[in-house]
Amino acid sequence: MPNDAAPALAMAEFAPAPPLRTEDFDFALPERLIAQHPVRPRDAARLLLVGGATLGDARVLDLPGLLRPGDIMVVNDTRVIPARLRARRGAARIGLLLNRNDGEGRWHALVRNARRLHPGDVLVIEGAEGCTARVMSAPDQGAVLLDFGPDPAVLARALEQAGEVPLPPYIARPDGPLPEDAADYQAIFAARPGAVAAPTASLHFTPRLLAALDARGVGRATLTLHVGAGTFLPVRGDDPRALRLHAEWGEVSEAAAEAINGARAAGGRIVAVGTTVLRLLESAAGADRRIMPFRGLTELFLLPGHRFASAELLLTNFHLPRSSLFMLASAFAGTARMHHAYAHAIAAGYRFYSFGDACLLEREEAA
Repeated sequence: MPNDAAPALAMAEFAPAPPLRTEDFDFALPERLIAQHPVRPRDAARLLLVGGATLGDARVLDLPGLLRPGDIMVVNDTRVIPARLRARRGAARIGLLLNRNDGEGRWHALVRNARRLHPGDVLVIEGAEGCTARVMSAPDQGAVLLDFGPDPAVLARALEQAGEVPLPPYIARPDGPLPEDAADYQAIFAARPGAVAAPTASLHFTPRLLAALDARGVGRATLTLHVGAGTFLPVRGDDPRALRLHAEWGEVSEAAAEAINGARAAGGRIVAVGTTVLRLLESAAGADRRIMPFRGLTELFLLPGHRFASAELLLTNFHLPRSSLFMLASAFAGTARMHHAYAHAIAAGYRFYSFGDACLLEREEAA
């Protein structure tokens, strides 16, 4: 009997991918499910298991039993800085959100009332004695390049004296950040200052959870990706492929790359803790799927159709509709599967976004 399926399969393998539309990543979320505070203790958060055709409900504290001895968990050690500042240019009040360190005292910043600024303007930072910033570029979509001068201690002192924790816009703080927000919005792994947004999957970890993972034989490797404010921006336009995603600075050390590759060679799975980790791992992955040392900017936009070379599992929070992060999760676990998972989470009352619950995603292999 002739095999009629083979030509059809070959045609399917080489058929063009269907177009992506931003609306394919939309969903309705009741406002009551947007978490305004984390659960306590952090590892008591709920954990939705997304793999195969089934969903499972668990707790973050159950994570050691869901992983195998020899697996390696990759975490982000970036530290959130109090990046929101207020400034004056003459009588004009200017709001600043530092976004990315360009080195030698220069920072890319998002600016409220940016249209009022011109190259050469000098901004006086309120509440920080002796700190000024010179505008180095014309505003571009609300962003400018600022020069705080060659002495990093001046800006560091200004952030300590006058900076505020840059909480996401969906966390309501009409009277300003609460005293506990600075600690709540900082992960246990935080060590290297530079992020303006937390790698939120890491917010669930506690000393007892890490001890349980160690006892289970789960390894741990650390990298750095300084999360930028662009992580909160919605995807604009109908075609996500036409978008240039915000750049973020990251580093994978030689020691981290060796640890990750060694665990995989021994049969362990790579568990990316957060979308930031997955973005950097994919940026550092070579053609042979090995993780290479990396240092610099990544603009990688992970969309459905991407063939992942690094992690087998992704621990992540629940993300905004039409966001690049929900698109990344859909690329990793499958768009239909993620919509099904989010529908279950909404019906079951899971808490969403930065202070919310988490999900553990298994990678869906491309057809």
